[in-house]
Amino acid sequence: MNYFSSDFKLGILGGGQLGKMLLFDTRKFDIQTYVLDPSDEAPSKIACNKFFQGDLMDYDTVYNFGKQVDVLTFEIELVNLEALTQLENEGLKVYPSPKTLKGIQNKGVQKDFYAANNIPTAPYKRFENLENLKSAVTSSEVEMPFVWKCTEFGYDGNGVKIVRQVSDLDTLPNVECIAETMVPFKNELAVIVVRNPSGEIKTYPVVEMEFHPEANQVEYVICPARIDDKVAEKARAIALEVSKNFNHVGLLAVEMFQTKDDEILVNEVAPRPHNSGHYSIEASYTSQFENHLRAILDLPLGNTDSKVAGIMVNLVGAEGYSGNVVYENIETILGWNGVTPHIYGKKQTRPFRKMGHVTIVNENMAEARRIAEEVKNTIRVISA
Repeated sequence: MNYFSSDFKLGILGGGQLGKMLLFDTRKFDIQTYVLDPSDEAPSKIACNKFFQGDLMDYDTVYNFGKQVDVLTFEIELVNLEALTQLENEGLKVYPSPKTLKGIQNKGVQKDFYAANNIPTAPYKRFENLENLKSAVTSSEVEMPFVWKCTEFGYDGNGVKIVRQVSDLDTLPNVECIAETMVPFKNELAVIVVRNPSGEIKTYPVVEMEFHPEANQVEYVICPARIDDKVAEKARAIALEVSKNFNHVGLLAVEMFQTKDDEILVNEVAPRPHNSGHYSIEASYTSQFENHLRAILDLPLGNTDSKVAGIMVNLVGAEGYSGNVVYENIETILGWNGVTPHIYGKKQTRPFRKMGHVTIVNENMAEARRIAEEVKNTIRVISA
């Protein structure tokens, strides 16, 4: 099929920042794009050929949108699975497939998948609701501290909490959840795997993630990870095993823990472009977004190697500020070599909301990390 400067239409479910960055590459290749998002102010609206406002969880909305395009992908997991399955049954190419998404969308199902396929992961227990979890804590079936995760609708640190004492349970919603054993770990790592329908598969280098202690959000992504080569090889091998078992097409971001004794445990996965791969726009030969596009269109995959060390700094809304967004001191960082800001286009800021990111590239990793710290301390996302 001729994708370039043709009548071909690519549909994207979700119009957030991931979609906006993917659209940079569809515009580069002149590929027509249709985007569906609930918000009329979605960041992707300015960059696609046609924009549709609608509920991603509504069957008819997703189904009717899919009937207008030739290939359908998504930038968020919270989409109507039944509609995707029906579209695929009718012959539409949906990547990643509904079957892959079904195994990932619910974190409890995802954890069961790892257990069934002998993929190393932290011990856990599933609970239908908070009351069942409280009973398990009372009977010492679950020992504190542990990590509580809601199985659905969690994102960007929402839906995850460390439970250290019984009173912490009172702040949690009464939803299906998992209780996961806290793992002593050295590092949180991630590997992005890209695979096309023909079976060509590649991994990006292992990245290291530094988290905000309160918000449970990634503050820095460091590539390459500052780990032993043998640990990196193990992480990439496990990521490939996860990919093979999910049989995914497109990008699969595999988040992992490196334990104190250098074992690798899979935390969770995302079947789409991912925060841990944003550095690749400036630092890699082929960005994660271009490779997602190549993969879902069954084109040859691009080189996943890095050209230079890269660090990504997340720009999130500052505490105490809500309203029309202002990026304080952005002009200052624009004057620094190897520093590239990406502003997502969200008009309203609130504490810890992802509003953009900044990539720092440098031949010297230590220098890149120093500049990243300076960027973090200089730019602030506040409100007018």
